[in-house]
Amino acid sequence: MKLGTKTRYSARAMLDLALNYDKGSKAVSAREIAERQEVSLKYLENLLAALNSAGLVRSIRGPEGGHMLTRHPAQINLRQIYHVFEGTEGFVECTTDPEYCKRTDGCATQEVWAQMYDACMEILESTTLEDLARRAKEKR
Repeated sequence: MKLGTKTRYSARAMLDLALNYDKGSKAVSAREIAERQEVSLKYLENLLAALNSAGLVRSIRGPEGGHMLTRHPAQINLRQIYHVFEGTEGFVECTTDPEYCKRTDGCATQEVWAQMYDACMEILESTTLEDLARRAKEKR
């Protein structure tokens, strides 16, 4: 499995917002996030738009505008971010669509791919932005 940059950069941006969550209701500008996370502003704006559409981020216009989490960091997990950019399909199409492959019934590897996906999703689901924020603060 290989995560795309959209998922990785979005997780970093969401972590940035989580680290700023307790600083009041002030929105964080995309420019500030881009600078701290060393991500292209234009690329980040596209990611934030997708996260906004998914209901994970709220965008506020105007001079005091920017972006903020829609919920407390403990209520947003990495699986939610993953699904925005990687989708909800398994790692291998035959694990989510039995019609995809005629060998599904007798395939021993399909079970492994499905187990691998489930294990990864369990880790992503059990890891919240609050968990990541705590880890980030410990590393400082």
